[in-house]
Amino acid sequence: MTSPAQTPLFSIVCFVIASVLGAVGQFLYKSGADKATDTIAGYLLNGRILAGVVSYIAVMVLFVAAFKRGGALTVLYPIYATTFIWAALIALAAFGTPIKFVNIAGMTLLIVGMYLMGR
Repeated sequence: MTSPAQTPLFSIVCFVIASVLGAVGQFLYKSGADKATDTIAGYLLNGRILAGVVSYIAVMVLFVAAFKRGGALTVLYPIYATTFIWAALIALAAFGTPIKFVNIAGMTLLIVGMYLMGR
C-alpha cells in the first residue's frame, strides 16, 4: 500500500491530465447533446459525444497507469476533483457561463480539501 508521501509524480501528473480530460469530456457531451437529434442514431453517431466517450476512456487509462505506479487514493482522487474547476473554466470560455463568487468559494474549498487530504 502506498502512503501519501510516496505517491509518484508520474501518478499525480496522470491525475491532473485525467481531470482536464474529464472536463473536456463533459464539454464534449454538452456540446454534442446541443447538436444531437432525438434519436438513438443521433446520439450514437454524434462526433462530439463519441469524442467525449474517448475522453472518458482516456481518463480510465490514466487512472490505471497512476495506480499501477503506486499512487495513493487519498492524494489522487482529490486531484481529480479539480475536474469541476476545469469544467467551469471551459464553460466560461465556450458558453460564456459566468463564474460567480459562490463558485469561486467552492473551488477554493476543493483546493484546500486537496491540500488537507494530501497531508
